[in-house]
Amino acid sequence: MLGVIKNSLFGSVETWPWQVLSKGGKEEVSYEERACEGGKFATVEVSDKPVDEALREAMPKVVKYVGGTNDKGIGMGMTVPISFAVFPSEDGSLQKKLKVWFRIPNEYQSDPPVPSDQSVKIEEREGITVYSMQFGGYAKEADYVAHAAQLRAALEGTATYQKDIYFCTGYDPPMKPFGRRNEVWLLKFSE
Repeated sequence: MLGVIKNSLFGSVETWPWQVLSKGGKEEVSYEERACEGGKFATVEVSDKPVDEALREAMPKVVKYVGGTNDKGIGMGMTVPISFAVFPSEDGSLQKKLKVWFRIPNEYQSDPPVPSDQSVKIEEREGITVYSMQFGGYAKEADYVAHAAQLRAALEGTATYQKDIYFCTGYDPPMKPFGRRNEVWLLKFSE
């Protein structure tokens, strides 16, 4: 296990490739519109649990896969951000399901190792365009919900996005106490 943590935290860290298309803001909220590359992702889905609890179940599975719990025994290094899809209800609260999306590093995109854990799936995903808002701290479900509401308010009347899903992202290992970076991504409707 220590090797898994060492590989995933101190190995190479690659950023999920994207391009900033525009920047915007309204009052206290600033955001970016980004085109994020697609590719192969390691995913874990958890249902019937609150978001924070579901994350505590899903994240270690993804970290173990990346750290070498796969058919090749390869520690691949991390890509950031690690993102997870959440599904808001009508009132803005989150349903009891989430899906973690971890972009497999470029070196392994063409032939990713097969996960040893059956609950980790490899999925191909198209590129996406998102509206992204950044915030700090140790993010919990309530923080993501609040920031998603702020971003929706800032985009009101100027942009269209999917209302039944959004992404919560994190860039930092759990031990990093300061200067943490989190984001909420609303998915732009494709024209």
